[in-house]
Amino acid sequence: MEVTFVGAAREVTGSCHVLKVGGRTVLLDCGMFQGARQESAAKNKALPVPVAEIDAVVLSHAHIDHAGRLPLLIREGYAKQIFATPATRDLCAIMLGDSAHIQEKDAEFLAKRRKEFIEPLYTTRDAVRTIELMVGQPYGTTFDVVPGVRATFIDAGHILGSASVILDCTEEGVSRRLVFSGDIGRRGLAIIRDPQIPTGADTVIMESTYGNRDHESVADARSHLARVVRDTAARGGRVLIPAFAVGRTQELIYSLHELHREGAIPAIPIYVDSPLAIDTTSVFEMHPDTFDRNEDFVRKVPELFQFDLVRYTRSVEDSKELSTMHGPMVIIAASGMVEAGRILHHLAQGAGDPRNTILIVGFQAEHTLGRRIVERRPMIKVFGDEMPLKANVEVINGYSAHADRGELTSWLQAVRESSPALRDIYLVHGEPPAQDELATSLTAKGFSVSSPSPGTTIML
Repeated sequence: MEVTFVGAAREVTGSCHVLKVGGRTVLLDCGMFQGARQESAAKNKALPVPVAEIDAVVLSHAHIDHAGRLPLLIREGYAKQIFATPATRDLCAIMLGDSAHIQEKDAEFLAKRRKEFIEPLYTTRDAVRTIELMVGQPYGTTFDVVPGVRATFIDAGHILGSASVILDCTEEGVSRRLVFSGDIGRRGLAIIRDPQIPTGADTVIMESTYGNRDHESVADARSHLARVVRDTAARGGRVLIPAFAVGRTQELIYSLHELHREGAIPAIPIYVDSPLAIDTTSVFEMHPDTFDRNEDFVRKVPELFQFDLVRYTRSVEDSKELSTMHGPMVIIAASGMVEAGRILHHLAQGAGDPRNTILIVGFQAEHTLGRRIVERRPMIKVFGDEMPLKANVEVINGYSAHADRGELTSWLQAVRESSPALRDIYLVHGEPPAQDELATSLTAKGFSVSSPSPGTTIML
């Protein structure tokens, strides 16, 4: 029994780990690499193992850095099962379709520039076939993945449908319980339930995105959001929010809805300018069974994502019309790391206006435009053009769907309390400074911790 770390090893994106048990091969996630474009493009084309060797895929959640290369497997001939929660399957139906559309458009653009045919990484047809192979498995139900591997999804509390995966592996009469954390959420996040704690683990593969940072509290984040909206509206400016279409956008709508009901923000229009986010919000509305019923707002308000200030702009024409409007407003648009999507058009128009605020509410990977905005570079490049960054930049980490270092430590300590045989912890999904600081802290608490580099193989 062994695991090879292929993606999200000493970096955040490209989550993919190869589990081999009894001659069978199972992929844990198959995500897209994001960051420096040429390097990411080369990584994304390289399969983790030959398709013919893969017997099954287990998917933790729908974010593109965890699910984004699944259609590439299908394009290369994979035709076996992909296990995910029902909500993850529904989210992937729109997210992978959107990703495929981007791949096709990028290939078309490059073909025109180079005057030669460019094959996309995968197509919409590949994305559709991916969903056809997905098998929805509810939380708490144990199922057979391949002979020798049984899995159980538990709620990771990260986004809708996100799961930590308990894998019971048996080979030649020896059994081991491997826990793949997926992305661990935070306690007290809006809408989503708190993370569940897996039990009986022998080995844990754990994310470490914020292993060296602490978030502001969820309550402080909400107050911070209200202040940003009030201050920007008072200047007559726009609040431009690059937000992941899945999870972050819905949390922001939820918080703005609450703040509006309380009179904590002025009655200015709030535009959700992302077809993907609009479709994702519809998926959220299809799965109220996964919401946190401990929240008063969830219990008392039947329409969480519909209120009089919010407007959903699906068409290109409606999006363009926003640039002709005057007065303060909030615009939430994809993409989360400011690498594509309609947010670029709003930045091209608004980044140079000191009345505006660019509000960053999620992790920004190295080499992305979002990271350069967080670093408050005096000049940024949008659509290839250099422009001054004069808008205010605010960062709210309290909306992060990732546990911070304290929350990661608490999660792991809770796992240890229920897992007397727990031995080894392998940190993934984190940049080296975050992993190294977290590893040092966890080692001091008595854990055996390592941060495997890409291609590292460990025995269970």
